[in-house]
Amino acid sequence: MPDRVTPRRPTAVVIGASAAGLFAAAALTEFADVVVVERDHLPDGPEPRRGVPQARHAHLVWSGGVRAFDELLPGLTDAVVARGGRMARIMGDMVSRAPNEVWFRRFLSTHHRNAVCSRDLLDAVLRDRVLGDPRITLRQGTTALSLRGDATRVTGLRVRGADGTEETLDAALVVDASGRGSRAATWLTDLGLPRVAERDVNAGVTYATRIYRAPERAGDSFPLVNVQANPAKAPGRGGIVLPVEDGRWLVTLGGTRGGEPTADPDAFARYALGLDDPVIGELIEHAEPLTEVFTTRSTANHRRYYEKMKRWPDGFTVLGDAVAAYNPVYGHGLTVAAQGALAVRDTLRSAGLTAPGTARRLQRAASRPVAAAWDLAVGQDVFYPGATDTPPTAAERFLARFVDRAVATAARNPRAMSALLDVMSMEKPATRLFSPDMLIPMLFGPKKPHLDRAPLTEAERKAALP
Repeated sequence: MPDRVTPRRPTAVVIGASAAGLFAAAALTEFADVVVVERDHLPDGPEPRRGVPQARHAHLVWSGGVRAFDELLPGLTDAVVARGGRMARIMGDMVSRAPNEVWFRRFLSTHHRNAVCSRDLLDAVLRDRVLGDPRITLRQGTTALSLRGDATRVTGLRVRGADGTEETLDAALVVDASGRGSRAATWLTDLGLPRVAERDVNAGVTYATRIYRAPERAGDSFPLVNVQANPAKAPGRGGIVLPVEDGRWLVTLGGTRGGEPTADPDAFARYALGLDDPVIGELIEHAEPLTEVFTTRSTANHRRYYEKMKRWPDGFTVLGDAVAAYNPVYGHGLTVAAQGALAVRDTLRSAGLTAPGTARRLQRAASRPVAAAWDLAVGQDVFYPGATDTPPTAAERFLARFVDRAVATAARNPRAMSALLDVMSMEKPATRLFSPDMLIPMLFGPKKPHLDRAPLTEAERKAALP
């Protein structure tokens, strides 16, 4: 009998081995062999790397992201927990003050669970899971230089290896998941396409992060403590205490123009004590610091509207922060990365990888979680002085007022809280805020009184404070 000929699978090239790139690679293995091009050399374990400087700061994965993680890579969040991460009940395991200075009650009736750990741990677990797939090849120390093809179809990626040698990687699909520093907009104009429309909303936030040893009595179940900045006050200041693996508290403080935290270790706790509510400062004032203070100013919301371009080449898609990057305080970047990869997978299940128009469909499908996260972030940040050259629109002002009422209602009513968290967690669209679960408590009550202090229990205060 003649040998059976097995059709060769197409090749997809993914630029970037951070979360968005790895999720994209995982989604694409169903349809192609995947080459991941990464400029850095990746660490073997949960360690920082140059290409992800934001990893030093606090990260949350909302329940919409948790669902996407496990749909794309079943058991991924269990693996994070097995290595020291935690699934926190929101709001039961969180002490949180909203931007309008309302403390949320710690309702236990919501189904929402957020993944809590250091970004380094999450990235390590994700690398182990994705890069262990034999259908994926990693090219470390390799820099993406330019697209190959023309305005109608991208056919590959020009790269430079660690030894300086340049070559072209042929591909049926090139995915740019290279993050905030993406050069996709320039590459597309080099192919003869028009410049993509972009928008910046920059609240001018500086973040400062330091890790502390958690008090021994606090244990592994101490709640997250979050004081959100108020856009109605300038400068806006806030912070979060994130209990992470290995008995540590990852503490991130943030302030807008004129109220920025610094890298001065002696000023870190003082800054926290100076927040509108001093609870974070009180928690860390006598705690043992384990690191220096790390700062970043790379916090602007920046979006590129690739899905609206009139012409789009086959064979090319942009995902993750390369499409839109957000103020990290809202914690939606990782969720968008996973949901965008799911959109790619689901679209390809009904469209051929190389079929004309597939790349445009991929770009539009991936834009839906991008738009949801963008509206949540910009709906707050646009009100900070100097955030944008154009003032908030009438629609943005109306929505902001409505969200303030929704937050005030949710702080005191579990049905409304569940509706708010459905939206904030990116499990459901913003129209959920106009459901009976929100509108009936908002309009008629009954409502519990607002809390006048952080809802830490006495046992938690005793465990954390000297």
